[in-house]
Amino acid sequence: MITMNGMLAQAYNIYLAAIILHVVAVIFSFILCRVRNEKFDFKQKPMWIYLGGIVGVFITMANNLSFGKISMTSIIALGLFGQILFSIFIDIFGLFKMPKRKIHKSMVITFLFALLGILLMLDNTVLNARLAILYSFGAGILVVLNRTINARLAEKIGALPSSFVNHLVGLPITIIIAFFVFYNTPSLMSVQLSLEPFIYLGGIFGVTVVYLSNITVYKLSAFKLTIFTFVAQLFTGIALDMLMGLNISDASFNGGILISLGVLINIILEKRANDKTAKQIEIRKQVLKMEEEHFNRINARYFQKENEQ
Repeated sequence: MITMNGMLAQAYNIYLAAIILHVVAVIFSFILCRVRNEKFDFKQKPMWIYLGGIVGVFITMANNLSFGKISMTSIIALGLFGQILFSIFIDIFGLFKMPKRKIHKSMVITFLFALLGILLMLDNTVLNARLAILYSFGAGILVVLNRTINARLAEKIGALPSSFVNHLVGLPITIIIAFFVFYNTPSLMSVQLSLEPFIYLGGIFGVTVVYLSNITVYKLSAFKLTIFTFVAQLFTGIALDMLMGLNISDASFNGGILISLGVLINIILEKRANDKTAKQIEIRKQVLKMEEEHFNRINARYFQKENEQ
């Protein structure tokens, strides 16, 4: 999705690209909502749960500003780093009324593997592009913020309508930003229509991503959701590159393998911990059952003696 949006920004400019992205997303999500007979509700409280679309605009802008300044691999790595750090804060402190979750040892291991994977994915392009680094890192933080706000809205009105509202709210913001930019720099208006259909699909994928995150955000910790989403996106991207005959970045592949290894270790350790907990619960149940049976036998003997007397 980042690649498509970046190509769209190169074909036009980041401001027109943001408008096109949101128009496509609004139309696509609206059609889906109509097909599924979903209802729209703009009266839920608190009102800040409708602001995810504004955050989404700045995510798009930040990624587009980074695109071409540093490598795609570095954009992904820095964005992931921002997502991980903010996800941990949300899990620990229960920000935005999300469930508080304990940070287990297995998650610390996953974090360390993720950090090593991120370092592997960074390259020399980040040495002379400080602003692009900040944009990519900030975009990662905003991704988690956007995901959390949309999840709160989805809890009130549904996952798909929340995705529609997210892009609908963002659309006028992109238009306002573009208006002021074009007013001061009219030359940016001189663009040619691109006939490459692939670059216009970012809005459709954006709707899908928001919808899926709305469904899963309450089922997993913010940290786990960030890591799992990244691994899925990375290897989907690698698969697509292979199908299209494109070169696969060694840094992306090696970093992804390392992060995936951390996820695998996390799953194994959590399974062991859950099995141990389940075993302890089962033993406790058996002990309680034995105590109850022993108590019943003592009572039975007592009443038997009473009757004999």
